[in-house]
Amino acid sequence: MNLQEEKDLENTVGVSARRFEESPFIERQDTSKMVRGVYAGRFFAVYNGEDPIQKYWTLRRKALMFDVPEKPIEISGPDAVPFLEKIFSRKIETMVEGRGYYAIACTGHGGIFMDGVIFKLDENRYRYVQADGPFETWLLAHSSSFKVKISDPHSRVLQIQGPSSIDIMKVASNGEINDDMKYFRSGFFDIGGQRLYISRTGFTNELGFEIYCDKDSTDHIRLWDHLMASGEPYGMEVSSTRAMTIRRIEGGILGNITDIDTSMTPFEAGLGQFVDLGKGNFIGREALLTKDKKPLLFGLTCETETPTSGSIIISNGDNVGHITAGVPSPTLGLGIGYARFLEPKNWPGSPVSICLPDKTVHPAKVVDLPFFDPEKKIVRGVEKSVPKDNVKRR
Repeated sequence: MNLQEEKDLENTVGVSARRFEESPFIERQDTSKMVRGVYAGRFFAVYNGEDPIQKYWTLRRKALMFDVPEKPIEISGPDAVPFLEKIFSRKIETMVEGRGYYAIACTGHGGIFMDGVIFKLDENRYRYVQADGPFETWLLAHSSSFKVKISDPHSRVLQIQGPSSIDIMKVASNGEINDDMKYFRSGFFDIGGQRLYISRTGFTNELGFEIYCDKDSTDHIRLWDHLMASGEPYGMEVSSTRAMTIRRIEGGILGNITDIDTSMTPFEAGLGQFVDLGKGNFIGREALLTKDKKPLLFGLTCETETPTSGSIIISNGDNVGHITAGVPSPTLGLGIGYARFLEPKNWPGSPVSICLPDKTVHPAKVVDLPFFDPEKKIVRGVEKSVPKDNVKRR
């Protein structure tokens, strides 16, 4: 379960825990109100009794710490580079240590199989932080002709996100991490006496960091307590992923399987800039050469209601698409969602209507993504002003 919307809290079932990984941080956050989801074969807190709007404003004004289930997979060996060039649609050979890339893996038909961030740890050693889906199996299936090792370091990821995150990480690293660490940079740092891999990335489009906690080399509870102590003077709180979901949709960050999937090409998802058709052969390249390069995925705003997944988009009386996910935007004071259209068109600016699952119809407008901060000044740390509460509660 990948929580997208509030209604998903009512769509839960009991499940055996045997086949899924429990968080090594569970004892620091488990409550009787926790609702867990499963993502990439791992449990995580989709809700923990908190007020998501209050947590949202803490994220935007101070900082939140999230225990997230994204899954790092390690690829190493003398053929690591040619293997990764085959797997991903962007060039890997030119990567340098300490720099992450957003990278997409496609099916042979050009559909999006997986998206995530890849890091070069050292020569012939990489880590790909995958979204939901069986990517490790996919890598193994395509690796037989390459001298590579595909391994799971069982690395749990903590995200510290928000404008105060840089100050918190300065304290946590005793000054080793500072303002010189730019967006998508990464490296090994000492965090409370433990050497950990840290990246200046996240899933919120706020200034933030991700901390990778390998099972065999991390004292997880000691790390948690150290980070909480470092964040306390700055008002950092712990949150489930509900506030993260609101902010990631505002920021135009797409969810694998929910917003994008194997039936959609990177071009249709608006991710064509991450496809290098000139780099040489990779899985899906031949199919992508002949695909339409126009996008089908945009944002949608609604002043009278919050769009929900499955809502039908109507234009001139016709069904022209659907909503993949929707949330209330506290910053904009609007309902927002991702609109997936059936046919390419110059949709932004177009007035449309949405028919919700309850059959009510509401006027809406198609917009470009992200919903605000297209220059990414917030996540890059350029824009540091504290946002004001603009909530129109619905």
